[in-house]
Amino acid sequence: MSSAVSAVPPEPADVVVHLGTGPVSAADVVAVARHGARVELAPEAEAAIRDGRAVVDTLAADDAPHYGVSTGFGALATTHIPPGRRAQLQASLIRSHAAGAGPEVEREVVRALMLLRASTLATGRTGVRLETAQAYAALLSSGLTPVVHEHGSLGCSGDLAPLAHVALALLGEATVRTPDGVARPAAEALDAAGLAPVVLAEKEGLALINGTDGMLGMLVLANHDLRELLRVADVAAAMSVEALLGTDAAFAADLVAMRPHPGQADSAGNLRALLAGSAIMASHRGPECTRVQDAYSLRCAPQVHGAARDTLAHAAAVAERELAAAIDNPVVTPDGRVESNGNFHGAPVGYALDFLAIAVADVASMSERRTDRFLDRSRSQGLPPFLAHEVGVDSGLMIAQYTAAGIVSELKRLAVPASVDSIPSSAMQEDHVSMGWSAARKLRLAVAGLRRVLAIELLTAARAIDLRAPLTPSPATGAVRDAVRSAGVAGPGPDEHLSPQIEAVAAAVATGTLRTAAESVAGPLR
Repeated sequence: MSSAVSAVPPEPADVVVHLGTGPVSAADVVAVARHGARVELAPEAEAAIRDGRAVVDTLAADDAPHYGVSTGFGALATTHIPPGRRAQLQASLIRSHAAGAGPEVEREVVRALMLLRASTLATGRTGVRLETAQAYAALLSSGLTPVVHEHGSLGCSGDLAPLAHVALALLGEATVRTPDGVARPAAEALDAAGLAPVVLAEKEGLALINGTDGMLGMLVLANHDLRELLRVADVAAAMSVEALLGTDAAFAADLVAMRPHPGQADSAGNLRALLAGSAIMASHRGPECTRVQDAYSLRCAPQVHGAARDTLAHAAAVAERELAAAIDNPVVTPDGRVESNGNFHGAPVGYALDFLAIAVADVASMSERRTDRFLDRSRSQGLPPFLAHEVGVDSGLMIAQYTAAGIVSELKRLAVPASVDSIPSSAMQEDHVSMGWSAARKLRLAVAGLRRVLAIELLTAARAIDLRAPLTPSPATGAVRDAVRSAGVAGPGPDEHLSPQIEAVAAAVATGTLRTAAESVAGPLR
């Protein structure tokens, strides 16, 4: 499955995120990564950076060995580096660690990790010079995006290779992409933007590459996308329950309250609001209805969608704590010590990323099961096979379900945790790593897959609702059906090219169009 890239296009923005006044927020990450917001160092950051650098300068003049200042790195930490070679040491670190391979990482991911590294520099805990931190912020604000590659991070000692590729561009080396996507040598692009390459001083190379910024940036972006997708999952489930002549009795507030998970309550509340006023639902509420209970994919939607919400809440809490962190090794403490530590280990973020991938796969799996029920005449409550116009001549939505099933199968493979793996590195000095970057990369694929699986359920449910005419849907689901039609998806009729319709609905999901249509009637969804 391709396209880990968000379906939300970048937009020009005059927003400026000020670093150093407190932790950056998830909204700041989205604004910078996707919408072109610029960054500036606040006066508080400049003061903190100067204080931190003064500590490093004192150590640089000291004869005693200090990791990253007057020694080599990793397994070479016992190698003393004389003062005259330390600038070369820092540049060599960046060049050697910029060892990524494979496809380019998406622009929004690179911008997110740059913002998060700049935020850490702004704390003063890394010991970089003020001019280096200012140059890093200026590179981000210029819209130049260093080319970063898919493979290279083990998620421990920081996202080393990805961050090193960014740092290499700061030095005026390697390749960047301009705001319009053109690849240019970094030195040329910096010059055209009025920026000067940086010559690193003691400790600065380490400070630019030692952090969980890549995996954290991807977690924040995934959290943002999943908040939208879980509300859309409720919209899709409501349309399916309605068009399959299901019952909403199981979503009653008093029943849901017997199991007090907050996400479950939110999802059930959404389903009740979305189904209110449905003539389709009213048509089979009488005593003659034999539907005592629905299949699990209909009846248990709040339980699964709710559990995914609670998982997302946990992941958001992890991200919030990580956004408040200052990660480097060694780190300059507020009382002036420079200490080695293990805060760069990506386990907290990696676990959250893997947990989300499990939830994404399960929500998608339930969605695909609802789609399949529409297409089977023995389970669809009187709808034509595959919702076809002329059965036999037309195949209807048969293969759309194949597509959903294929994606769900891949999502199950992507749900296998990356964080349980570890391959030792650096001559066994780094003998346990998080693989958090890998967890983040596969979660991006999973989020894109869920968006398309939900799109297929939505276009299927929209057709089924039309086939229930003259019965009418609820005002909210009817508004969503109309929005699906406005996106260019045909109603019941002879077979048409389905692929563009699936992508059109997926785009309408990504932009919030379908959720907004539902909320225009049902009110804000939780």
